[in-house]
Amino acid sequence: MDFELPAQFAQFGDARKNGFLRVKKIKENGGRVAGTFCTFTPQEILDAAGVSPVSLCGMSEETIPAAEAHLPKNMCPLIKSSYGFAVSDKCPYTYFSDIIVGETTCDGKKKMYELLGKMKDVYLLHLPQGDREHALEQWTGEVQRFREFLEQRFGEEISDEAIREAARLRNKERAARRRLMELQKAQPPMSSGYAIYKALEGAGFYFDVKEVCRELTRLADQLEADYAAGQRPVSEKAKRILITGCPIGGVLEKTVKAIEAAGGAVVCFENCSGIKATIDEVDADAPDIIAAVAEKYLKIGCAVMTPDIRRMDLLRRLVSEYRADGAVEIDLQACTTYSVESYTVRKLMEELGVPYMAIETDYSVSDSGQLATRLEAFLEML
Repeated sequence: MDFELPAQFAQFGDARKNGFLRVKKIKENGGRVAGTFCTFTPQEILDAAGVSPVSLCGMSEETIPAAEAHLPKNMCPLIKSSYGFAVSDKCPYTYFSDIIVGETTCDGKKKMYELLGKMKDVYLLHLPQGDREHALEQWTGEVQRFREFLEQRFGEEISDEAIREAARLRNKERAARRRLMELQKAQPPMSSGYAIYKALEGAGFYFDVKEVCRELTRLADQLEADYAAGQRPVSEKAKRILITGCPIGGVLEKTVKAIEAAGGAVVCFENCSGIKATIDEVDADAPDIIAAVAEKYLKIGCAVMTPDIRRMDLLRRLVSEYRADGAVEIDLQACTTYSVESYTVRKLMEELGVPYMAIETDYSVSDSGQLATRLEAFLEML
């Protein structure tokens, strides 16, 4: 049974665009803004410092030519797009950012931060890349140094209680995001995966965490009510697909939308902009709140970690919980960490008896037809 998507979806679709006006208002009212790139950035510390975080990840090929004047062509499109928006001064979020917070994840981003540092103040978080004996101690020290940097940069003390309060609020946001994603566990799912992803993506440009919680909760309530009333946006026959791999904001149309246009149903996004970053919460009542924040973020299973045990454990869990009929890995061109790790993911899916395919793409539309054909063939095989 077909039906119109809830009206709330439209506001999330416009959130990134409307966010330009929101961030401008923040600055006009004397607020502070930090541009970020990765889910490893501890948002609670920024929140407690009164700094609004905003993602600077580029999701368009528009500015890649400008980036390639400084960066090699055979580089990750996310890095080139992000840098291109900064160097061409086409991104209001970069323009309004008081600081940019980077992290030592992939080598390409690390070197990009050096170039960004010539345009903006960049603070680099040094991330331990694996479950080594002193990893948590090292990362806790990094989070504490980040706190001290913000105190010095803005001339205000960041109290433990402010961080605890920020953690409680961010935990509520994580719960609201998880709840929306977990609606896809229903058979059939309560929404298209494409619409869910756009809502999650758009929520990042509200800047008011309480508002994000309210709007995501309202959307989930509406979807549940519509479903209970018998509305079925997705066919019961649609094969249930789990998406994993790189951040996919810049390739959403030719991957996720193509899967669903071919009759599939994307039920889960393991990617960092999906469930991966929300699955764990900060223990806001822990004796050492800095260590608690550090522990939560260090649990994120990313391909930059070695060995990447947490990602494999999470994938195993998600395949079961979301009853995936197949898994599609979407890797961005020249992303060495995820491309190499796709072999391990393939072996895991073979062990679980889940059909798997990996695709490598960039932000151009030139391969859209080829990808649609491959994805359609994969769904037919299922």
